[in-house]
Amino acid sequence: MEFPADLKYTDNDEWIRVEGDIGTTGITNYAQDQLSDIVYLEIATAVGERLEKGETLAEVESVKAAAYIYMPVAGIITEINEELADTPEMVNSSPFDEAWMVKYEIIDPAELEGLLDMTAYEKHCQEREH
Repeated sequence: MEFPADLKYTDNDEWIRVEGDIGTTGITNYAQDQLSDIVYLEIATAVGERLEKGETLAEVESVKAAAYIYMPVAGIITEINEELADTPEMVNSSPFDEAWMVKYEIIDPAELEGLLDMTAYEKHCQEREH
């Protein structure tokens, strides 16, 4: 399973890529694997909207379950991946690249300190497998 080292992770299986003061978020390879075949994805925010850490940014449905996706840190939405509405299966094939969900201006960079690095997130996933 893939755990890119340049990302930070949440306990709820979201990832964030930080470039300057911009965050990009999606769900992890572990999350898409647990959900199985994703058939529906709705981004529940709009460009310009401010979301706080932990607020719902999207809902995803698979053949096995439905799940909410949460903001890993507070931010003001600058871009939404509109392609996911028509091709939600991209989350299964490319969770860390093509299937990013939102980009946003990070409001409080200090919130990044509470996220998991690659090693801690990989351990978190392994603990749930047992």
